[in-house]
Amino acid sequence: MAYSTPEYHPAFEEYCETIYELAEDDLNVIQARIADRLDISRPAVSEMIRRMEKEGLVATDGTVISLTAEGQDLAVSVVRRHRLAERFLTDMLGLSWTDAHYEAGKWEHVISPLVESALDKLLGRPTTCPHGNPIPGSSYEEPDSRHLVEVAVGEGFTVSRITEELEFTEGMLDFLEESALIPGKRGTVTAASPDGTVTIEIDGNHLGVGVFAAERILVTAG
Repeated sequence: MAYSTPEYHPAFEEYCETIYELAEDDLNVIQARIADRLDISRPAVSEMIRRMEKEGLVATDGTVISLTAEGQDLAVSVVRRHRLAERFLTDMLGLSWTDAHYEAGKWEHVISPLVESALDKLLGRPTTCPHGNPIPGSSYEEPDSRHLVEVAVGEGFTVSRITEELEFTEGMLDFLEESALIPGKRGTVTAASPDGTVTIEIDGNHLGVGVFAAERILVTAG
């Protein structure tokens, strides 16, 4: 399925995508979070949100920002293109997670519906990006997952998803990929500290995972 939406300035696409992804991670969408995610000033975010309200892409309720139906359609199309691009760049071209994430951020604004459909077919109709986040419009089904920090010592798990918040954390994608802490990998929690840090064994290696990451990595049982 190829989404067809009116053409918007890349900045509008970027903002809609960001709002979508923050909401997807169950975070309250406020201007400060958008500013942090996009690494721009809060006054610039405030001005853009006013413009997007006039365009009918977002609505505000106090400090909380949400997408309108039109904004949601735009966000879905951009997120779908981004995650398909990441799949192609990692699976077909062998790029690292970090490089693919960066490049897909540019590709998402120029992929046409025709190319999007061709990518989807070439990749075998994938349901997630390389990090396990769902591709909108695919046959994705949400697994019964929980956060790594909630897994008991001695219990096994399978990595299912790396949330978008971690993708935007400096150095995190490199760390996760190099440590084989990636979707589909099985591991065991071997220790847990009072501060929330967990030690896991994965691929025969022991690895410490800080609480920030452990609270944002989703896993399934076994």
